[in-house]
Amino acid sequence: MQAFLKTGRTTGDSSFAGTSGEGGPSTATKRAKHSVPWVEKYRPKSVDDVVEQAEVVAVLRESLSTTDLPNLLLYGPPGTGKTSTILAAARQLFGDMFKERILELNASDDRGIAVIRNKVKTFAQLTASGTRSDGKPCPPFKIVILDEADAMTHAAQAALRRTMEKETKTTRFCLVCNYVSRIIEPITSRCTKFRFKPLGEEKIIERLRYICEQEGVKVDEEVYKDIVNISGGDLRRAITTLQSCHRLKGTQARIERQDIMEMSGVVPERYLEEFVSVCKSSNYSKLEEFVQNLSYDAYSVGQLFEQLTEYIVYNDGLTEKQKAVICEKLGECCFRLHGGGSEYIQIMDLGCVTIQALKDQ
Repeated sequence: MQAFLKTGRTTGDSSFAGTSGEGGPSTATKRAKHSVPWVEKYRPKSVDDVVEQAEVVAVLRESLSTTDLPNLLLYGPPGTGKTSTILAAARQLFGDMFKERILELNASDDRGIAVIRNKVKTFAQLTASGTRSDGKPCPPFKIVILDEADAMTHAAQAALRRTMEKETKTTRFCLVCNYVSRIIEPITSRCTKFRFKPLGEEKIIERLRYICEQEGVKVDEEVYKDIVNISGGDLRRAITTLQSCHRLKGTQARIERQDIMEMSGVVPERYLEEFVSVCKSSNYSKLEEFVQNLSYDAYSVGQLFEQLTEYIVYNDGLTEKQKAVICEKLGECCFRLHGGGSEYIQIMDLGCVTIQALKDQ
């Protein structure tokens, strides 16, 4: 065994050092470098890199200059930069001590009342020095980041409120959530609230173009707008879709509109038109056949409902009353579907109601 280890060290075996015999990076190291998700690779490194959210950036920039950060409550739709913003601000505040000064918990962690009383409370009670290891000044507090805080129980939020009161000198709290209405009032009143709005089309396209230039991705111009429409203002989803298509097509191939549609799981518009056409025929056998064909093509019924809602609302061939009846049933079917209901039963239910609604001209 000792001889084996000695031989491995002498020959510069990459399995021990992570490098090749010539001292260069190993194949595994290169592969790991290139396999980093673009969402992480292009995550903002500083507050100024955050896309679109001008008000939040302005306030945080001022806070960073004075090294005085209030308790924060960041809320808004997914993929708008909430977590990235506070992580970038923390990196600028603490530098090399970033990992020591941050406690980050998200929905994958157990965040019941026991975690708040033990883990969070213990971390908050620790004192922090006002200088870094290199002698540079550093804010004398720590930051607790609670991602997806709207998933916390009310008991856990109540326990957190007391900790926020007692540990204001040593700890700042940043709560990140999608629905601010699920955070109890005593916590929201102790935080500075910032709403993150969905990103505009121009900003998303600008960011996607930058990534394509850096990665050498060939993209048709109309593909950018398709990605924006599919993502709905979610930059994380837009970047993930772009990377998935790039991996699927290969490094030398050009990404086209059809590739984006297939990768994102968007239901082709012909299915929406066929659904309305079948319902207008008042033929229940045709409706059942349509549902079976949809399931054979493996399209998501949830995605169909989402697109169908917009299609119905902007359909000039339907009266306002018909639109109201169909959209109300769409809401009910979506609710049942998210609760674990059968896709087949939900779309058949919607089809039957739509047939009846179209009969009542």
